[in-house]
Order: sequence, then C-alpha cells, then structure tokens
Amino acid sequence: MATLSAVLDWLIVALALGSTLVGSYVGYQAYRGYRRHDSRAMRALSAGLFLLTALAFGVAFVGSVLLRQGYIGLQYQQPLTLVTRLFQFCGVVLIAYSLHSRG
Repeated sequence: MATLSAVLDWLIVALALGSTLVGSYVGYQAYRGYRRHDSRAMRALSAGLFLLTALAFGVAFVGSVLLRQGYIGLQYQQPLTLVTRLFQFCGVVLIAYSLHSRG
C-alpha cells in the first residue's frame, strides 16, 4: 500500500502538470481571440496569460521534477525559482497592460 507521502507527491505532480496543460489551453484560447479581433489589448492578454500560466507552471513543473529526481543539483533551485517568478511577473504586467490599453 502506498504511503500518504507518496500519494501526496503524485497528487502534487499531477496538479502541476494539469495546471501547465490548462494554462496552455487558456493561453491558446486568448490567442485565438486576438487573431479573431486583431486587437493589441487581446494580444497582450494572450501573451500575459501564456506567460503566467503555461510557461511559469511549465518551468516550475519541469524544474521541480529535475530537482526531485537529482538530474540537476540543488544549486539550480534558486535560479529556477527566479525564472518562474520572472515569467509570472511579466505575465501579470502584460495582463494589466491589456486591461488598460485602448486598442
């Protein structure tokens, strides 16, 4: 029987992967909206959503798997966190821009 810790580890990995996939879908749908309406605000929204959800979650997911499995050393944990936070920050800035843009 699996221990509670192992079940929780698998649940965390599944949720991180699910967040990456759903984030990719949300970013893609926003991009389709941009293509349909050819709006600068919609382009910024789609890029922001993609950065915030798909890319940030993807980097965090892959980085955590590589760290947990020992493929990369712990000295890369902080740079991976920095890259993840950078994508999140840029995504939020683009979303804020899209909400205040007039075109």
